[in-house]
Amino acid sequence: MKKLLNVLYVQTEGAYLRLDHETVVMEVEGKVVRQMPLHPLAAIAVYGNVMVSPHLIAKCVKEGRSIAFFDTLGHYQFRIEGPVSGNVLLRKSQYEAFFDRSRLVSIARNLLAGKLQNCRQVLLRGAREAEDDGSQETLRLSAEYHADSLKRLEKESDPDMIRGIEGMAASSYFSSLPFLIRVRDSRLKFEGRTRRPPRDPVNALLSYIYTLLRFDCESALEGVGLDPQVGYLHTLRPGRPALALDLMEELRPIMADRLALTLLNRAQVTFSDFEERPGGSVFLNEKGRKTVIMAWQEKKKEELNHPVLGKKVPYGLLPHIQARLLARHLRGDVAEYTPFVWR
Repeated sequence: MKKLLNVLYVQTEGAYLRLDHETVVMEVEGKVVRQMPLHPLAAIAVYGNVMVSPHLIAKCVKEGRSIAFFDTLGHYQFRIEGPVSGNVLLRKSQYEAFFDRSRLVSIARNLLAGKLQNCRQVLLRGAREAEDDGSQETLRLSAEYHADSLKRLEKESDPDMIRGIEGMAASSYFSSLPFLIRVRDSRLKFEGRTRRPPRDPVNALLSYIYTLLRFDCESALEGVGLDPQVGYLHTLRPGRPALALDLMEELRPIMADRLALTLLNRAQVTFSDFEERPGGSVFLNEKGRKTVIMAWQEKKKEELNHPVLGKKVPYGLLPHIQARLLARHLRGDVAEYTPFVWR
């Protein structure tokens, strides 16, 4: 398995990144403010008004290192990458599975099963740590609903019905999320999932971390030679990385949601880390984004047991491991795709 590499995040307005031998140099107003080696980097992510030199772009593309561009609010814009990697026969198998209803259902069902089980574990852990009986009961009821959803999923063979199960379970999960947030600041209340744009600080935090996870999932899929645009659980849409969104589903509860809850409950992220824009949209400010990025990088270094590999692996490798397991299934090496289930 590949070594866990870092992502260089740059959000200093007016910064210029250039190549100096085997290092990347960051300049601000013509002065060098940082220099670091390229070899430990898996990718570079830049936010807002940041320029990248053609020589650095060429070096990254040649060595399989992507450069992703986000706006100042953290919205994904585009990515620069090299030629498509991987065996063309693997992508052919990926497309054939999409057009084979039974295979599509099998993969979609397993992807969703992983998500439901991981959401259930987050809810059960929250119930054990709940501060009052009412919160504990609400979380346990939602966990039971996820268990029932898993049973219904086993018997379902219609892709649209599978997506319906996912939607109803997500509604139950997010309605229980306020009982997992123990911070006393009423300004950090969560009253339901809102996107495009987020309408409150908690939604803004979730959306930002989901964007970081999506970037890692796209990179992992492309790293094994799969097409991130063609998925099985999410429907196809121009410009939508359906397979990356599929892969995210089982990882969001444990990699993104738990991190967001930790940052809020430990007051590492507070109301001062957000700003409201015209129209009522809320986003992380520069200070908040820096805090989240640092916490995300540290989270990816933590280890947990992987049931398929039978050993501890860093969180940051989960997208790469699951992408490889999916590729093995699509090649016909294993009968089913095995999602990651957190214990």
